[in-house]
Amino acid sequence: MKKILALILAMLMMLSLAACGEKVPETPAEAPADAPADVPAEGEKAPEKGKVYNVVHLVNGNLGDKSFFDSANSGLEQLKADGRINLTTIEMGGTVEDEPKWLSTAYEVAESGEYDIIVCGTFQMPEEVKEVATQYPDQKFIIYDDNTFVGENKNVLNITYKQNHLGYLMGIFAAYLTTDTSVDRINEDAVIGFIGGMDSPVINDFLAGYIEGALSANPDIKVDTRYANTYVDTAISKEYGLSMINDNKCDVIWGVAGNAGNGGAEAAFEAGKGYFLGVDSDQELTFNEDLAAITMTSGLKNIGNSLIWVFDELDKGNEYWGTEVTLGIAEGGVGLVTDKNFDKYASEECKAAIEAAEAGIVSGDITVFSDFTDHDKVMELRNAVKP
Repeated sequence: MKKILALILAMLMMLSLAACGEKVPETPAEAPADAPADVPAEGEKAPEKGKVYNVVHLVNGNLGDKSFFDSANSGLEQLKADGRINLTTIEMGGTVEDEPKWLSTAYEVAESGEYDIIVCGTFQMPEEVKEVATQYPDQKFIIYDDNTFVGENKNVLNITYKQNHLGYLMGIFAAYLTTDTSVDRINEDAVIGFIGGMDSPVINDFLAGYIEGALSANPDIKVDTRYANTYVDTAISKEYGLSMINDNKCDVIWGVAGNAGNGGAEAAFEAGKGYFLGVDSDQELTFNEDLAAITMTSGLKNIGNSLIWVFDELDKGNEYWGTEVTLGIAEGGVGLVTDKNFDKYASEECKAAIEAAEAGIVSGDITVFSDFTDHDKVMELRNAVKP
């Protein structure tokens, strides 16, 4: 009898332990574009277990842009520091003369067979990725900030971001700041500026949110939009910035053009009027003292965190090859800097409006136009708010 009772007790304990065990998540056959993303907080330690991947980061530009590529590389460097990847970074240059190297370099690293994953970025490289991925179907690719050929190659993961959500928050901030004459260097005219890298869907997605957010705060606001047609050269952006400031009384300029956009900050500093808004990384931390002083905040497209998220998912057994994953405010994929100059100069009304907008976007109460789905409407808005 005692033996029977002991056997029953042992079985009950085994059942109890099984019930408390961790449930293994099912791997989705295809990740939806709005798949939730547990993006790690800055500085958060990554999981210790998992395969160590050999990764190469192909930069179709140069590091030191204080923006897009630096943001991406910071995430990969964190993964390397955590011992989760072996990393090779290749800077291919971003000029027209450099562009032929993008394809040849992609072929070289794929042919080498040395890397588990090739990481590259932006809408400037989808053709190269598609060609090489098609020739090497067993080679995995991650391309961030592009969705041109989603699903056409089962070995490619596209990561995109809801930059229209980010733009909405930045537009609210700019609209409040441009008429806050209690702040030095601000005039009474409600005119803000936008310098984009290219007249392209991704850049115009930023712009769509920027205009809508600004209009939500001030229906009479004007937005001076220019395109530098470069992500490298600051000279044209500086020229545009000076024109915005001196000709149209613009006093807040958002540069969304990689390193080229920083010319807007140079313009504001040289003119002694207005302020600059950064993008992709906290440019107040990366600028020199003079430019940092006139950078009020930066819109963050958290490229680095999104890449960390991919490897977190791989360690969990979740793979999204052949699909697109899109990260927004709710997932931590985008946001804005809310300390330093923002905290000092933004009014309490402005801060409250931004917090309300964040909550509204997450809940779905606020919907924001996207150039990917509402291009004609975005172009109408762009023309309607010209100074």
